[in-house]
Amino acid sequence: MDLVLHIEDIIEKNGSNFELSKLFKAFINEYKTSLSELFQKSQGKDFLVRHTKQLDSIISLMYKTVLRRIFGNYLPMRSSIPIAIVALGSYGREQLCVHSDIDLLIVYERVEGFNSELIIEKLFYLALDAGLKLGHRVHEVNDLFRASQDDITIRTSLMEARFVAGSTLTWHATSKELNKIRLHNQKEFIFAKIEEAQARRKKYPNSMQPNIKESVGGLRDSNLIFWIAQTIYGVTTLKDLTGVLFSEEEYREYRMALELLFRVRSALHLIAKKQEDRLLLEFIPEVSRLLGFTNQQKMVTKVLEAQWRISNFTQIFVKKMVRAYIIDMSNISRFRKSRLSRGIYELEGRVYASYNLEIQPLNRLLEILVSLPDKPYHFDAGFLNQLTYTKISYPLQVKTYTLIKELFKKRYMYSFLKLFYDAGVLHHLFHNFKKVLHMPQFDGYHHYPVDIHSIKCVEALENIKEPFIKKLYDEFSDDEKLLLKIVTLFHDTGKGRVQDHSEVGAKLIAPFVKKMKLKDEDIQRCVTLVKQHVTMSNVAFKENIHNEKTLYKFMSNIEDVKNLKLLYVLTYADINGVGEGVFNSFGSNLLYELYISALEVAENFGRINDATKRINIEKRVVKLPEFIELPKLLQSKLLRVESNLFFFKHTPTDIIKIAKKAKETKEYIYSINADASLSIEIYRKIPLNIGYLLAMLSHLDVASMEIFTLFDGVKYFKIEFIEHVDEDEALRIEDIVNNAFDMNKHIKLKDVTIHKNEISVDCEHSLTHAEVIISTQNQKGLLAYIMECFEELKINIVTAKIHSTKHKVRDSFLIEKQNDICNNVEKIYALLAKKI
Repeated sequence: MDLVLHIEDIIEKNGSNFELSKLFKAFINEYKTSLSELFQKSQGKDFLVRHTKQLDSIISLMYKTVLRRIFGNYLPMRSSIPIAIVALGSYGREQLCVHSDIDLLIVYERVEGFNSELIIEKLFYLALDAGLKLGHRVHEVNDLFRASQDDITIRTSLMEARFVAGSTLTWHATSKELNKIRLHNQKEFIFAKIEEAQARRKKYPNSMQPNIKESVGGLRDSNLIFWIAQTIYGVTTLKDLTGVLFSEEEYREYRMALELLFRVRSALHLIAKKQEDRLLLEFIPEVSRLLGFTNQQKMVTKVLEAQWRISNFTQIFVKKMVRAYIIDMSNISRFRKSRLSRGIYELEGRVYASYNLEIQPLNRLLEILVSLPDKPYHFDAGFLNQLTYTKISYPLQVKTYTLIKELFKKRYMYSFLKLFYDAGVLHHLFHNFKKVLHMPQFDGYHHYPVDIHSIKCVEALENIKEPFIKKLYDEFSDDEKLLLKIVTLFHDTGKGRVQDHSEVGAKLIAPFVKKMKLKDEDIQRCVTLVKQHVTMSNVAFKENIHNEKTLYKFMSNIEDVKNLKLLYVLTYADINGVGEGVFNSFGSNLLYELYISALEVAENFGRINDATKRINIEKRVVKLPEFIELPKLLQSKLLRVESNLFFFKHTPTDIIKIAKKAKETKEYIYSINADASLSIEIYRKIPLNIGYLLAMLSHLDVASMEIFTLFDGVKYFKIEFIEHVDEDEALRIEDIVNNAFDMNKHIKLKDVTIHKNEISVDCEHSLTHAEVIISTQNQKGLLAYIMECFEELKINIVTAKIHSTKHKVRDSFLIEKQNDICNNVEKIYALLAKKI
């Protein structure tokens, strides 16, 4: 399309503004459709520059068109019209992404004879009607300084100003104002930008689905270092500081990382067809293809590595630039008193190092860390610089391993591991991390790549919040704490191989703990714990932990009580290291129940049958003061509750609380707890429409379900959900529970498909109970459908264990052997496998 000729044709024919905007819109849409093809030829910064230049030409042509409309054939020289069109933000940096807003600044000077406001207004109308996403500001030249003082965001955007079109005279006057702004209150501006960056980095931490723009090590970090460099040095590009602030090699590695992020962000915008800066799982296959990666995991690893590189570079060199601005002379004497070594200091939990200090040997730096009092630390960028650029030779010296062992013995190791990661030496000090460095985990469960997850697990181990687990940990000997901390760090280093990562990890940890000079017995414990590190959570969340066979099989893998205790604490740390909120009260209770049951099995030489186990629990119940205070008749009824499992699943105190509530029940009572994850507890004498209740709540994922017959016709239900609900939703759930006592209520269930080979019925589970296991695709309304089937077959469910991921479920139901059900197992298969 020859756009200029078409524009002239419309103007000559005195066409409407609508025709002009429609013409520009068609041209812009045609250009946008060509961007994917352009991206194939030119990626990274080059693609962004080409895109930016094309928009420059479009905006310049729009401005020229407006002037032609206003002045006709009497168009004055462009420089004599006191208006300058200026690009800001990513557009100003020539880094504008496909669907980002186009930030424009229009500056003008009031000159008699030119109606500048009218020209600007017409330009904006044309641009917006043509479909450009503008973020714009309009200022008189002499108003820029005042505006920049009112808002730090305005000042920041003005730093990236680039002339696009209009009067060079006006732009020259604008440039003077911009330089004046740059030199004004530099310290205050620098402090504000650093504080802003710290808040952003907390809001967008490292993640396997990183925000390419905002996350730690994202494009905003690269913006920060440029803003600071321009404020202090007045440079137009960071490269100008090569040889002054950093070496050519350091800058080259930084630029390569930045180039990859440019490519990824552009690909995301093209794929999503909108402004999308998050590398979400659903975009990864297409982004990999566009960038030419055959291995999706490798692509994400490269992105995470690039973000680490940018974060490291930014932290070190921003601090190197601003140190003269942030020095507080009143602290000089305090620093002198807190000197650890020449040029290295510790003050109020932060370790500092002078940039004037030559890079120290690795062992010297480790010696300084070992010498620190045992408490959590933060590390200044100067010390990060030391560890980033220290020379590490292989194999590591015996002294190095000795110093690492001393760090492991400290109460707080997490802050040192975080330092090693930030400095890029984690895999140099712990070779087992070489293959899992920046490795993503696409399992729908882990929030972090393997290396960060491992470090987070150590943090959880050192900050145990569960009192019972904390007590267990505190009772360990120093040697046991040492081996547990090593195992917690190394437990996932076997990932990324073809073989099972637990088996590989067990082989990898042995050579390291030998270098740590652990005793043979402790080395074997390390190997066993890594090999079995997922066993406890798998059994607790997926199997019937009240089944004798399950417990004996579990303990045969764990070997002894000491390993059980260590594994319990390791499992707590492992789950807490997955991500915020993953370890919840439901999971905590299951792990505790498994631990107590397994402990009972491990500490008894003879097999413990259900009857013996119940007698032991009853003995604990009857000794409680709360039980003694109960009426004799209620005591008798409670101890006659038929289900052994009821006693196994609840603490003695809870057993008594449930009995009291059951005695109070006339028709039904219930409670809804929404403080953490949603939990519904129901006592009923009248029938409960459980199928309707679950169908109405099918939008929530069920974590577990208990159903027990108590006494006097009272049945007890407890349903725990994974999600948290707000107050309004909790009120709505109250209405649903009340309606669930109307047996005429029915809701049409969504289509559910269960295949016969996905159902397992074990009638030999125990003398009184059978077990039904359903392992199938995760589907909305699945549990409601299963419960309706059981109701139809008059099957009495004792308890249910629900285990679900995004795609699969494995639900286990313990049912009473009644109504000759085990002689009619085919009825269960036939009804459950029927598609609705």
